[in-house]
Amino acid sequence: MKRALIVVMVIALAGTLLLIVKLRSLHTRKPSVGQSMCVRGQTAPDFALPSLDGKTVRLSDFHGKAVLIHFWSTHWLPCKVEMQWFEQMQNQYGPKGLQVLGIAMDGAGKKDIAEFASNLGVDYPILLGQESVGDSYGVRVPPVIVYVARDGKIVEKVFEAKGHDEIEESVRKALSWR
Repeated sequence: MKRALIVVMVIALAGTLLLIVKLRSLHTRKPSVGQSMCVRGQTAPDFALPSLDGKTVRLSDFHGKAVLIHFWSTHWLPCKVEMQWFEQMQNQYGPKGLQVLGIAMDGAGKKDIAEFASNLGVDYPILLGQESVGDSYGVRVPPVIVYVARDGKIVEKVFEAKGHDEIEESVRKALSWR
């Protein structure tokens, strides 16, 4: 019995280590030919994605606004906190020219994504992600946040959850970028 428990623990540890290695390689993998590095000062790649209400949303629809693009997953619990902060940012900075866009990248069904966003009180547009769009932004594993200035240039790209104050600082940069 004790030996079986040790074997199970070793297998579980090995599986966990393999998962960590795989996730790290996804974050550090360089884009293939034709993919965007999505770096500061570069024009953000345009996209056309379906929203939860069935409309097609393009990044170019928001030219003249600062845009916070949040690539997220229903499986990543910190996204719940971030999405509530993004809702606050949309309410506070929307009148000043900010648009928050959430892009669900986990392959969950439309109904599950809509329920997840609704339970959090999210009113900003939630889009159904596609791998090609994630690739164009260098997204391997959510969360990834891209801040786009009013002129369509990338101000900042963040690969992990940040605190409220850092998010707000990045929003202000995107709004004032010249």
